[in-house]
Amino acid sequence: MSAMPAAEPSPSAAEVLRERYASRLPDSFDELAGPTQGTVQLPLHMAWSGLTGFDLDRPRSRMSMYRTVLAEGQHDDLTTLLNRDLLVAQWPVLRTLISRAIRDVWEAAVPELAAARPAAAA
Repeated sequence: MSAMPAAEPSPSAAEVLRERYASRLPDSFDELAGPTQGTVQLPLHMAWSGLTGFDLDRPRSRMSMYRTVLAEGQHDDLTTLLNRDLLVAQWPVLRTLISRAIRDVWEAAVPELAAARPAAAA
């Protein structure tokens, strides 16, 4: 009887999520050229369950939009809706509002974000 090849273990749910978020990342952090003020309307494929308009001049609204875009946005959404400087400025708080998978992927890919996290969380 011939031996059956060992099946490779299935990736964990966390690994699948990390890969999904990593595949959406921009090639360069500098590609994040989204707006810094005004009102932004998110498309339904991102804001499918409620609020779709976000006022970037209001910190809570801006934080909510960034959280939604990081979780639901595709590559093109990230580059057109997120602003590099706003993301870095908000990261110490924003990183506590998003999933571990999103946080791990972004901090691994963008040293500026890893450096922006609070010292106690490092």
